[in-house]
Amino acid sequence: MFTKLIEKLKKTYTTLVFTEGADPRILEAASRLKREGILQPLLIGNVQEVQAAAQAGGFDIADIRIVDPMHYRRMDELVQKMVELRKGKLSPEECRALLQKGNYFGTMLVKLGVADCLLGGATYSTADTVRPALQLIRTKPGHHIVGSCFILTRGSGSDAELLAMGDCAINIKPNEDELVEIAIETAECAKMFGIDPQVAFLSYSTKGSGKGEDVDKMRAAAQKAKQARPDLLIEGELQFDAAVSPEVAQTKCKGMPVAGHANTFVFPDINAGNIGYKIAQRLGGFEAYGPILLGLNAPINDLSRGCNAEEVYYMSIITAGLR
Repeated sequence: MFTKLIEKLKKTYTTLVFTEGADPRILEAASRLKREGILQPLLIGNVQEVQAAAQAGGFDIADIRIVDPMHYRRMDELVQKMVELRKGKLSPEECRALLQKGNYFGTMLVKLGVADCLLGGATYSTADTVRPALQLIRTKPGHHIVGSCFILTRGSGSDAELLAMGDCAINIKPNEDELVEIAIETAECAKMFGIDPQVAFLSYSTKGSGKGEDVDKMRAAAQKAKQARPDLLIEGELQFDAAVSPEVAQTKCKGMPVAGHANTFVFPDINAGNIGYKIAQRLGGFEAYGPILLGLNAPINDLSRGCNAEEVYYMSIITAGLR
């Protein structure tokens, strides 16, 4: 599923910041990305430490830029800009201290246009990646939250199955309007991977078969999403079997185009979403890519602290592709 995305990236000059430049997994992925001509990595860290780690791992980073926050010539400019963005919440000294850290420093490089996008989290927590993004990059106009989705794939070539699922990682209990944002952003992300999104708002109820506040929330959110984006195929509330099985859909909700054919799923809360994608991954044999952060003014993504170099490589491509 990455072939077209890689071809597109090779035609652009996209600079991706890695906030943990001395991590061996980052170095392996960055050297591969540079060697294959996919994007331009930018590594944050002490130059000697990064070079020593690369040499120890046998990774060629000769043509990759390394930037040390402790010796960055534009640091005063970064501090001034961060003070402005935080609107009196932080002093210049406090901003300078935060900018010594790779997560804040890298985010400000994106904000100032030194880099196009950022990937972090190999050693930072998700919160430590998302917090600077919310404070400095902020959400797109008209958006109020950062959401996330996973892209799941099973099989290969033209027969590969592709699904999108959101929000499985960021918003604990989104309300109706937040679910609308999550649904639209997840659908747009799905398109990037060649998925023609058919969006199902999931519930334990199918079109009124169950009752309760959670059912009402998903039904209302689906209606709001339809009104916001009439160009997208959206339905809800639907149980998962009605969303994916044509036979079940014929019985439970006959005549609804999305029912039985959904490939983009909106979960009612993080519990359902996180459990759902991991069931697909562990029992269904799907490979899961994400979480892909949605709704920000610039592409910033988070890695699992248990990631390997291959996962860093593919998440780098995804992040750059969101540009």
